Amino acid sequence: MFWTVVSACEVAYLIAMIVMVLLDKRSPISTIAWILAFVMLPYVGLAIYFFFGPHRIERKRMRHGRSILAVRGHVESESKRDPLDVSAPHRQQLATLAVKASGSFMSTAKSIEILAGGKACFASIEEAIRAAKNHVHVLYYIFEGDRTGARIRDALVERAKAGVKVRFLTDGVGTNLSRRFLKPMRQAGIEIARFNPIALGRLFPHVQLRNHRKILIVDGRIGFLGGINVGDEYDESVSKRDAFRDTHARIEGNAVRELQFAFMEDWHFSTNKLIRDKGLFAPMAPDEKEAIIIVPSGPDQEWESIKHVYFTAITQADELIQLTTPYFVPDDPTRVALCAAALRGVRVELIVPHRSDSLIVTAAARSYFDELLLAGVHVYEYPRMVHAKTMVVDGKVAIVGSANLDNRSFRLNFEVSALFYETNAIAKLARMFEDDKRTCGHITKKSRSRIALPARLAEASARLLSPLL
Repeated sequence: MFWTVVSACEVAYLIAMIVMVLLDKRSPISTIAWILAFVMLPYVGLAIYFFFGPHRIERKRMRHGRSILAVRGHVESESKRDPLDVSAPHRQQLATLAVKASGSFMSTAKSIEILAGGKACFASIEEAIRAAKNHVHVLYYIFEGDRTGARIRDALVERAKAGVKVRFLTDGVGTNLSRRFLKPMRQAGIEIARFNPIALGRLFPHVQLRNHRKILIVDGRIGFLGGINVGDEYDESVSKRDAFRDTHARIEGNAVRELQFAFMEDWHFSTNKLIRDKGLFAPMAPDEKEAIIIVPSGPDQEWESIKHVYFTAITQADELIQLTTPYFVPDDPTRVALCAAALRGVRVELIVPHRSDSLIVTAAARSYFDELLLAGVHVYEYPRMVHAKTMVVDGKVAIVGSANLDNRSFRLNFEVSALFYETNAIAKLARMFEDDKRTCGHITKKSRSRIALPARLAEASARLLSPLL
């Protein structure tokens, strides 16, 4: 009788777990893999699912709340015009998709400055912080307690002591700062929070759902976003030859309010506190010329907005795609879109690091090279770690942000990117790409043919882990 009850419980457990996975409506391969895990490894599979499964974070999205809608409605009512005057209809379609998929707004900027490398980025950030009058909001996936981190911290502490409101938010896994490092910040009155830290006792720890954004906002008027975390390894004046090659953007103008909303939502989720301070949003400027859309994305959204933007921009390319990513582990639609673009005559150029900070990701990325080369894609490997996440299409549309071209960024992480239209910043991004390309090694069919069998097996094996990378 006892074993009959146990068997019945196991069957009920399997049925419940299978129903749960089926209703999640993920890809057939992913669904089948989880079902097999439950059947073959009943209890281990359940533990893995709870820690690493495809959960969504169900959070109170502030822009859906009455209080934030009241603020946002007031902000948006100041300017009813469509700021994007895009001549090509398909460019307008891309803008419409970005807005609808992300829940963001079409906007403008007074200026967009592309910052190449940590040295220029940290100098610009420090300058902006030291000029802050009202508030500074900081959100980073990685904020190191090293020389560079201390430099930015000290600038924040100085402003906090001067009466500027400073909020400091970091990811609960990506950043782990010591109490000693944080002590001057707490003493200065800086509010400190961690996003989704791993804690024992939580039913769904959401280990994989990380906040990968890199945002800094000053007085609601100046904003920074891109790929650069805070740490010595990003600053070429500190790390010299081994510094990451990365790209960031400094935005001044109306579009910063969309970054502000992204930060406010993340802060609310992390602290359960709604920011209601005055001065969060600078007055709308009617004469800004730079067209831009801030595209946030995350596992709390209905649509994988950044993935959709990349896919659509690739499929709409007419002549040239210049794509840089540190982690190239594309899903099937993105991979097919790149190959299809090359096959229809678009020059597709891809820069990835010769060796990233993950050997598994490097191997997985190379497993896609043969197919890309066969389609006519030009693949280049940067000699050191390239950490930039950028794409320029036809010299008229560009994307800069925190999202890599992989499943983790598209589906699991909270990310934010900027979509630029016909601005001088795009020309600079294109020039930077050409400069980077000159230092790269060009991967060809001939060079790939010399890859030994063990290396090819390693690449193929790493590719099996693509959904988790």
